[in-house]
Amino acid sequence: MLEAVIFVVFPFCMLFAAISDTLSMTIANRVPVLLVATFAIVAPLTGMDWATFGWHFAAGALVLAVTFGLFALGGMGGGDAKLLAATAVWMGFGINLVGYLVTSTLIGGLLTLAILLYRKSALAAYTGHNRFLRHFADESVGVPYGVALGLGGLITFPDSPLVVWALERLAA
Repeated sequence: MLEAVIFVVFPFCMLFAAISDTLSMTIANRVPVLLVATFAIVAPLTGMDWATFGWHFAAGALVLAVTFGLFALGGMGGGDAKLLAATAVWMGFGINLVGYLVTSTLIGGLLTLAILLYRKSALAAYTGHNRFLRHFADESVGVPYGVALGLGGLITFPDSPLVVWALERLAA
């Protein structure tokens, strides 16, 4: 049962955030809240020691502090900042968090370039009214970075501590 929660909640939240940001340019507060609350309940049940548990929340707090600064400077959306911080809680300090941040940054850069090229193309005029593409075509809005954060989270999730625990438990 615990394994199912681990395998379902995080990927669902990442997909929901990516799709929501694509359609509405917002990431609902319930997504990072669900991620943090689920981690807070599930992690101790996996046998995670309290020091490690605390470090996972410290990772989230550090990422939130940095992303809040970026939000205040206008370099990032508030939903993106909260999603990054909540995902950092799941990854914890270490190579998992670095992998998530690097992967999301690379995907975000590629996404941004693709959107800029799309906006300058004739294709945008024809497909820009599509529900999924309208924000990609609109030059007056930013980039739905939740797509990059969601994909980055899904790509790096299999190496996260809770997934490793769940896979080991299922293999035993």
